[in-house]
Amino acid sequence: QVQMAESGGGLVQTGGSLRLSCAVSGLTFNSYAIGWFRQGPGKEREFVAAAWSGINTLYSDSVKGRFTISRDNAKNTVYLQMNSLKPEDTAVYYCAASLSGHWTQLQRGSNYRNWGQGTQVTVSS
Repeated sequence: QVQMAESGGGLVQTGGSLRLSCAVSGLTFNSYAIGWFRQGPGKEREFVAAAWSGINTLYSDSVKGRFTISRDNAKNTVYLQMNSLKPEDTAVYYCAASLSGHWTQLQRGSNYRNWGQGTQVTVSS
């Protein structure tokens, strides 16, 4: 059974930092791309970042330069380091697993087959 468990969310002030973790089990971790998505209040779910094939990463324009995705294959865990947080980053953050290996597909949630329950990130102004 595939399990994806996010952690690390919380309340932080504008300009602060958080590191989210996504612990993955039940699948061959190295074979999957792992992505982060978020859904803010009253907004649609949006792509944040993805990491695949060991070294490839992709970011949305809204987080590029502020967020860093990384993966520890020994621990089957993916991290999202979030710096310079803004109130508009407030959302529930989800990690998800995909067998897709192309950046154009990894921005679409429909190409991910397994999802976590999400972790709340709130950035106060």
